[in-house]
Amino acid sequence: MKRGLIAATGVAAMLVSVAACGSDGDDDKAGADGFKGQTLTVWAMDGSSPDGWTKDVKAAFEKKTGAKLKLEIQQWNGIQQKVTTALSESNPPDVLEIGNTQTPSYAQTGGLAELDDLKKSIGADWSESINKSAVYDGKQYAAPWYAANRVVLYNKKIWAEAGIKDTPKTRTEFFQDLDAIKKKTDAEPIYLPGQNWYFFDGLTIGTGADLVKKDGDKWVSNLADPKVGKAMDIYKQYQSFSKAPKDKDEATPQQGEVFAKGKTGAFIGMGWEAGIAIKANPKIEKDIGYFTIPGETAGKPEGVFLGGSNLAVAAGSEKQELAKEFLKIALNDTYEGQLAKEGGVIPNKESLQAQLKGNPAGQAAAPAAATGGTTPLIPEWAAVENAPNPIKTYMTAVLNGKSPAEAAKSVEDEMNKRLSQER
Repeated sequence: MKRGLIAATGVAAMLVSVAACGSDGDDDKAGADGFKGQTLTVWAMDGSSPDGWTKDVKAAFEKKTGAKLKLEIQQWNGIQQKVTTALSESNPPDVLEIGNTQTPSYAQTGGLAELDDLKKSIGADWSESINKSAVYDGKQYAAPWYAANRVVLYNKKIWAEAGIKDTPKTRTEFFQDLDAIKKKTDAEPIYLPGQNWYFFDGLTIGTGADLVKKDGDKWVSNLADPKVGKAMDIYKQYQSFSKAPKDKDEATPQQGEVFAKGKTGAFIGMGWEAGIAIKANPKIEKDIGYFTIPGETAGKPEGVFLGGSNLAVAAGSEKQELAKEFLKIALNDTYEGQLAKEGGVIPNKESLQAQLKGNPAGQAAAPAAATGGTTPLIPEWAAVENAPNPIKTYMTAVLNGKSPAEAAKSVEDEMNKRLSQER
């Protein structure tokens, strides 16, 4: 999961820190003092473990196992290389928080332990869409922790000024609302720069498109697929209501800061981006609303990119069973429910989404989670998103007048080079 996405859910990663009172099954396997004298090392990312929750789970874990818990907070800058190095060493951390889209790369190298038995014991009802990133080559190499996806953040004051009385239930209704804002107010209907790549990825998920395909034993670009082109046409319709630059992404400038000025009807982003707007302009907080990105038909939300984190056990850890005991505590329904309630993120089970009640951003995100997806879950994908991302180049080319097929052709060589890791 990219840093920008994780920032949305930093507080949500508190799962390791929620007070524990037992695990789902195998409670008596080890018994108190069963692992006495051992210390389990867990790497969690910066912002993931508030002090109070960390203290509680540490006490619960140590009471149940007789072992000690050592939680080490990691910084986001350079984390992928740090994890890669750690997994190759003789004494790696035992449990690691890893980005969901990064999981296949770590699994391919042999750095992660198989967790098929854990899946059978506690993961029978993990949401398929969220668990998918934890599976590589048909085997479970991590456990899904949480997910987060984009929603529509809108200015209720501007929508009321345009005479809009309810939030849209279909994409067509959304476009009609944006048109009403354009005609009846002096606000920009939606702020959507040309390279909001993760929103576009969600649209490709919605059209059933694959961004890559197999050519023999190699992965190659599939941007020329008409389904990808259809997703880009939808994006182009949205972008036609925006004055945002076609060659910038949502962080250049931060779209929350643009929204804070009070002259924008809506933007598509993570729920936490409301905080950026509020920090820039505290008065706008009362005007911010949220709704699920509507799809083609009512009752079926738009496809979304599911960012998030998994919990994995290092293959080189000598404390495999102790690590699994920790995961059974961390992933217990009680703590996943607490995660959703406190952090506003999507828990790993649909049955726990009720805990999002009272969190408007979380409630807006939840309906799309079941049919959401990720970027291609192949180890070769990471190189594609390195700047300058060729898919962003493709998007700008289409918005500047090229057909989707022409734009796909113009970046095909670069995509294939990256997928073959020749860079």
